[in-house]
Amino acid sequence: MARGRLPSGSSRRYCEALLCLVEAVIRVVSVNTAAVQDLSTPKGVVRSAICKQARDGRIAVGELGLAGDEQADPRYHGGPGKAIYAYPQEHYEFWRTVRGQAKVTGELLPGGLGENLTLLGLQEHQVWQGDVLRFPDCELIVSEPREPCFKFNAVMGFSQAAKLMVQSGYCGFYLAVKRSGTLAAGEAFELLPGPRELGVREWFKAKMSRKA
Repeated sequence: MARGRLPSGSSRRYCEALLCLVEAVIRVVSVNTAAVQDLSTPKGVVRSAICKQARDGRIAVGELGLAGDEQADPRYHGGPGKAIYAYPQEHYEFWRTVRGQAKVTGELLPGGLGENLTLLGLQEHQVWQGDVLRFPDCELIVSEPREPCFKFNAVMGFSQAAKLMVQSGYCGFYLAVKRSGTLAAGEAFELLPGPRELGVREWFKAKMSRKA
């Protein structure tokens, strides 16, 4: 795996250790899309494409995201900088637990957090802005963390979901498309480090603290 430029000293050793960890197993568990539809929220019925569903086969990846995926409000979702939203599968058990505590019924399946890519082996503390995810037929670049809103509460089924995302730091991250192509569930991919100056987890905490 090409490592690119890493910081010097202890920061370099830290980055190299993380890279060794993610080399073990990083893959796409599910590729998910949705069309815009009505979503019932405490603020009334709004238009949203947050309710993603898993897709079979190879899905085309273009500058603005996955074929068949839509965004209801381009001010906050979509566009070249937020073309694709990725979320770690490892956090699903946390959300299943808190939904159960909130007495929310229904199974939480891949795409249930509104993500386009459900990933295994790559979490927020392991990625920085500018890191590249190299798939067999396309390349995506980490752009920024996701910020939860009231629609996330609605799709998760309880009013504290967005607050818990902020507290846990389980935010996932947006990806821009560096090289168009296709994606499919089950694919392994490489993580190619960028400048490693702004980590997703730290960035998310900083953004949320400014809004508190």
